[in-house]
Amino acid sequence: MMKRLKQSMLLLVSFFVITNTHAQQPLLSDVSFDAVLALSAREPDAQIGYGSADRQFGELWLPDTRLQPAPLIVLIHGGCWLNSFDISHTYGLNTALANMGFAVWALEYRSTGDADGGWPGTYQDIELGLQIIDTLGNRGVDTERVAVLGHSAGGHLALLAGANQQLAESIDLVVGLAAIVDIEQYSLGDNSCQTATPLFMNGTAQEIPQDYAAANPARMQTHTRTVLMHGDVDQIVPLSQADLDGAEIRIFEGAGHFDWIHPDTGAFAYLMILLEEAL
Repeated sequence: MMKRLKQSMLLLVSFFVITNTHAQQPLLSDVSFDAVLALSAREPDAQIGYGSADRQFGELWLPDTRLQPAPLIVLIHGGCWLNSFDISHTYGLNTALANMGFAVWALEYRSTGDADGGWPGTYQDIELGLQIIDTLGNRGVDTERVAVLGHSAGGHLALLAGANQQLAESIDLVVGLAAIVDIEQYSLGDNSCQTATPLFMNGTAQEIPQDYAAANPARMQTHTRTVLMHGDVDQIVPLSQADLDGAEIRIFEGAGHFDWIHPDTGAFAYLMILLEEAL
């Protein structure tokens, strides 16, 4: 079954590349974070606060030309929930999505190291940022077609938002890109992002099990349309995290952790197929 799923993905990506007149070079795979940072990008069209703290804001990217309101992608960046990573590393991704005809509402949020960052303040910021989506309707955004995308630790936050019944009513699709799904299991690992988990949670799973349960998408009912997209050579969030009851699981062969946020990769091409179909 998994082999057939991988083959189907590769066929779909091949179709995307053949029919995309903008594809001028072979698609990349297993790209580095430095490659993401090197992407060309433009500045957002607007920055809008949803709270009073410095990092409580969203940035809006709009397509250059569109006759009708653009479907909205809410983008939640990753970075191990640490304030040493901010929204800027997704500028290339946000620019590419806008160039594809989507409006992008990219959320910045308080993280570990910020006052009131970490659990639960970080997630509460995501809730606040989602609650003002309706106000974007007068900016050429179709707030009736909404997908929430989260990468890595941002995928963890996106899945939590999708499990919130009140928020879920205004969301059509939740996508976890190399997402941290089971935060309790993830916190037991020893890579640099895994060891940042107890800092985010203010303790270990053994010390504060109730908090970990409250922050764990793996223990919650998923949004009715949830998709996990994961590369099989991801070295930061292991493939074992791509497991969630009620979610569609899509594994991309040869993709690394950062492929999902780099617009010149096969993984991104497959993500575009999903978004075009859903929105």
